Amino acid sequence: MDSINSRIAEELGVRPQQVEAAVSLLDEGSTVPFIARYRKEV
Repeated sequence: MDSINSRIAEELGVRPQQVEAAVSLLDEGSTVPFIARYRKEV
């Protein structure tokens, strides 16, 4: 899974930790609109 996160981070130009944080929020049941509106950049 880490290699997938690293690949996504590389393609988007963000840190792997940011991808991991987004995946964690989605795993916890947060919706994309919720994340976009209410979560600050990690």
